[in-house]
Amino acid sequence: MTRRPRPIRTLLLASLTLALTIGFVGLGWWQIERRAWKIDLIDRVESRIAASPTTPPGPQDWADLSREKAEYLRVAAEGQFLDPVALVQAVTERGGGYWVVSPFVTQGGMTILVNRGYIPSRTAEITPAEGEQRIVGLLRMTEPEGGFLRANDPDAGRWYSRDVAEIARSMGLDTVAPYFVDAEADANGGTPPVGGLTVVRFRNTHLVYALTWFTLAAMSLGATILVLRPARPGAREPRHAD
Repeated sequence: MTRRPRPIRTLLLASLTLALTIGFVGLGWWQIERRAWKIDLIDRVESRIAASPTTPPGPQDWADLSREKAEYLRVAAEGQFLDPVALVQAVTERGGGYWVVSPFVTQGGMTILVNRGYIPSRTAEITPAEGEQRIVGLLRMTEPEGGFLRANDPDAGRWYSRDVAEIARSMGLDTVAPYFVDAEADANGGTPPVGGLTVVRFRNTHLVYALTWFTLAAMSLGATILVLRPARPGAREPRHAD
């Protein structure tokens, strides 16, 4: 008794379910890798924000800076703020508003952009930062190219990300550190702008996503097996209307 060739429709359906299986496995494995990355990030951030503040990286260190090496380092410096201010659109635990970003010249002559904190609107009161100041905060890497689907518009003073180089150019500054500093909560003595709103808690739901993708992969593989399973002996052929 010869085995009948499988219909093209069956083979196409099996190819589709097999492709879905491979795709779901790939997505599940990607979530496993993301979970490992997120755990490393959480551990790194928690250790850095609990450490004593260090001196901000100087020009000799700028070429080797990276997010893995430097971001969320707790730093401190003494110096003076300059007059220019950039208001960068922000979404915080207090709601929407703006970050107040100003240049800060350290006693060593290095210029750093400092995110002094949050204000709810462009017209909100901003406490002046006059005279000698000491800043303590978290080092953050530059955020180039604007926000999601919104490019920064320096000429109009509309900022959607803390793009250090672009903000510095708009302020007429020449040499600025390639990072900014998020000031801590007590930076302004409890008056606006409000510091200390850096997000340092990160959701880690990648394992749930991974299990979901692997479950879908198992279901797709089961569907592939069912599609390709040989018909039982004596099974009736489907009737076709005349």
